Amino acid sequence: MTRSWSVAVRIWVAGGLLVGVLAYAGEAGLAIAEGLVLAALGLALSPLVFPRSLPAQEAQRRSAGDGRPIVYWRPGCRFCLRLRLRLGRRGREARWVNIWADPDGAAAVRAATGGDETVPTVVLDGVAVVNPDPAVVRSACLASGRS
Repeated sequence: MTRSWSVAVRIWVAGGLLVGVLAYAGEAGLAIAEGLVLAALGLALSPLVFPRSLPAQEAQRRSAGDGRPIVYWRPGCRFCLRLRLRLGRRGREARWVNIWADPDGAAAVRAATGGDETVPTVVLDGVAVVNPDPAVVRSACLASGRS
C-alpha cells in the first residue's frame, strides 16, 4: 500500500522556502526556529506517525478474527493525528486504513457516514463511530485481548 506524502512534502517545501527567505533577510534565528517547527509539523502529518495501512478488506477480515478496532484515516487530518497520539502505543493494536490509498476504505467510510469521508471513522464491534473518544478506542484495543 502506498503512503501519501503530499501533505508533509508541501509543508517541508514551504518551510524550506520560508527558511531561505528569512535567512536571506538576515533573520537566522527566526529561520532556524521556523524551520524546526515546520519540519516537526510535516513529520506529524506524514504517514510515519501512523502504523502501516492495510487494505480495507484485509482489515475487516483480520478484525473479524481478533476483534481489533478498524480506524479509517487520511494523511493531514488533525483529528486522525489527535486520535493516533492519544492512543499512544495502544494505537498499533488497531487496524489502520488510509482512505486516500484505498478506494474500498473510502467507500466504507462513505457508507458509514452518510456519503462523506469524515475521518477518523472507527469500527468497534461492527459499529462505525465518527471521531470517537480516544479512551473508547483504547478500551476496545485492550478488550481485543492484545494487551
